Amino acid sequence: MAETALQLGIVGAYMLVALAVGVVAYRLTDRSAEDYYLASRTLGTVVLLFTTFATLLSAFTFFGGPNLAFAAGPEWILVMGLMDGIIFAVLWYVIGYKQWLVGKRHGYVTLGEMLGDRFGSTPLRVLVAGVSLVWLFPYVMLQQKGAGQAIVGLTEGAVPFWVGAGGITLFMIAYVAVSGMRGVAWTDTIQGLFMLSLVWLAVAWLLTDIGGAGVATEQMGAANGEFLALGGGLYTPQFIISSAVSIAFGVTMFPQINQRFAAGSKTVLKRTFALWPVLVLLLFVPAFMLGAWAVGLGVEVPQGSNVVPVLLGEFAPTWFAALVIAGAMAAMMSSSDSMLLSGSSYLTRDVYRPLKRAFGSGSSDADDAREALIARVGVVVFATLSFVASLYSPGTLVQIGDTAFSGFAQLTVPVALALYWGGTTRYGMYAGVVGTQVFYVLHVFPVVETLTGLAGLSVALSGTYMGWTPGVVGILLGLLLTVGVSLVTTAAPDENRSVYRVDGVEAD
Repeated sequence: MAETALQLGIVGAYMLVALAVGVVAYRLTDRSAEDYYLASRTLGTVVLLFTTFATLLSAFTFFGGPNLAFAAGPEWILVMGLMDGIIFAVLWYVIGYKQWLVGKRHGYVTLGEMLGDRFGSTPLRVLVAGVSLVWLFPYVMLQQKGAGQAIVGLTEGAVPFWVGAGGITLFMIAYVAVSGMRGVAWTDTIQGLFMLSLVWLAVAWLLTDIGGAGVATEQMGAANGEFLALGGGLYTPQFIISSAVSIAFGVTMFPQINQRFAAGSKTVLKRTFALWPVLVLLLFVPAFMLGAWAVGLGVEVPQGSNVVPVLLGEFAPTWFAALVIAGAMAAMMSSSDSMLLSGSSYLTRDVYRPLKRAFGSGSSDADDAREALIARVGVVVFATLSFVASLYSPGTLVQIGDTAFSGFAQLTVPVALALYWGGTTRYGMYAGVVGTQVFYVLHVFPVVETLTGLAGLSVALSGTYMGWTPGVVGILLGLLLTVGVSLVTTAAPDENRSVYRVDGVEAD
């Protein structure tokens, strides 16, 4: 009982510190939308780097990655560490930098605003926001599920799953309502440094206890020889490339990442792009090796639990294991608060505002207050529904995360074409966005079979295409649909190609 109280006390104390940072940020935050959602585009290199880092490195990384390394081998480092560290950094520069230029010139806050203005289409703006909110849901649920599993593993079942998941849900709601982007970014910086330090301390503690990395790797190979053979078992070239591409392309379209593209300066974005792969490797290598090494240490992971808390429970004292779990909770909180903040901006700016204009409502102080209320109510409803879903979701953390990544990934090619190819038309965008989403949803949600009554549909569409996942095939389909339909259609009269024109010193 005393150990459980100590563990929960350490985790709770950390969450209170994070909330205190949010309150301070709230006192320094303007009441404008640009400051609330983008910190007035003033984030510096360190803060932008670590807020992006902490936002992305969620339960999917901290628990899901080590779990997969424990089950299938350490090559997951290739997927998330080397390949996504590089692919996402390149996409960050190619797409993110152009978004920064366009967003700074026109004051865009959301991706939907940027696309709706260029193509003169409110329905396209609402569509992109709706697709983003749909795929945001499972990723928020992933954090809650990871938090619940973390608390169960830390306390050896003394605290039930719903308490951990519910606790982080309440924290997310309170924190997002108070802090805005500035508080989120500041806390993310603290959380990023905290979890990066702790994962290396966890590795050092474990290796000191068992005799070093050589001993750990030798025991891992003795327990499962495939773990020392590059590309064995699950890790076919198609699996590695498909997973890396889907995750990197999906991350690029995350609402919270798009809004970080809009923050900071041109120099800050370029520096962050260059530093990103290094920071990614510094976390992924030790985290995933903890999972892989656990195979040779005789660790028994109960069904529904995560390997890292179990491993630390056996090889580290209670207080240190609790600190590492607090670091994992930091990863989940830093993802969740950013997602809810971005989701609220998509809801209010891309869904509520167009509907308000459609019904002829003008702008007033009362409307602004109502919009702020809708944003906060939306956060509460969204977080509550995802919490309920986390209690019943049967998928693993990696499965849930991969589903969301690939869903977002279907947006990347149409958006990139819109930014760089003036020949993209409104109808090409509709074809690229809707066509790929329908294709992907038919593959990942067997419930479509029930809804349509088409027996065998989910079976026929399950599996891969010669080893390539539906997520990657959908990305290629998006290229064909967007380009093909744009070539055979003409631009609508209210499309404005000049919106994305950036020339002169601004584009250097």
